[in-house]
Amino acid sequence: MHGFAGVGPWWGWRMMGGYGRVGVWPFMLGGGMFWLLVIVGGAALIAWLAGQGQPQSRDSALEILRQRYARGEITKEQFDQMRRDLGA
Repeated sequence: MHGFAGVGPWWGWRMMGGYGRVGVWPFMLGGGMFWLLVIVGGAALIAWLAGQGQPQSRDSALEILRQRYARGEITKEQFDQMRRDLGA
């Protein structure tokens, strides 16, 4: 037994905290995957929150057009032309 605290050949470096045959790579990859998930999740959350207050403009425009036609504000020809302009 050499030295103090098991640093000699009898204890070896694997006895109290080595990584064995696996090595450190799985832990490094796991940490990288964790941070990747945190970043992607944060970006998805920001994108989701940014889109919360905005209605679908195409659907709402078509709905407004239908309401105007139903109230008699526009003719059928105007309705058809405006609907084509919207791409609906």
